Amino acid sequence: MTASSEPEDSGAPPFDPEDYRRTLGCFATGVTIITTRQLNGECAGLTVNSFNSVSLDPPLVLWSLSLFSQSLLAFQEASHFAVNILAVDQVELSNRFATRRDDKFDGLEYTLDECGVPLLAGCAAHLVCRQQYRHYGGDHIIFIGRVASFARTDREPLVFCQGDYRVARPLPPDKLPGGSK
Repeated sequence: MTASSEPEDSGAPPFDPEDYRRTLGCFATGVTIITTRQLNGECAGLTVNSFNSVSLDPPLVLWSLSLFSQSLLAFQEASHFAVNILAVDQVELSNRFATRRDDKFDGLEYTLDECGVPLLAGCAAHLVCRQQYRHYGGDHIIFIGRVASFARTDREPLVFCQGDYRVARPLPPDKLPGGSK
């Protein structure tokens, strides 16, 4: 065997996929619902924890969507999307948008921003983005959007880690390096 800077690609992961998923679950993330309007005017959305910032200048964010998602076409055709960052009391909303149901918006309080995308009520924050780039990665497509507008509240954000919803709290001063802030 010779040393190589490129890993050998056998076509299959050399590890157990469930163990890999549990390992990724050790990384705490926020919980978002990404929303858009379809060409026919109907709202579309789904729960996503793959959201991340990319750049401050220009202001870019990303998220990824399965190539097998029933919402894929809606997001591929849309010019804009919104990132609704959920607050701690919105677990039920997160679960609602994590399903394959067609009536996710029925009875919900939301507004349409000036770009026409749905902003869900009660969220910790919103970012409205113009689609900038798309990249394929494995079984997902990565959407990169340029932030057109944003708003935040003082509501505490919802966190997801190791398969459970959680609340993020600051560490007490005695747990910080040096013993204080």
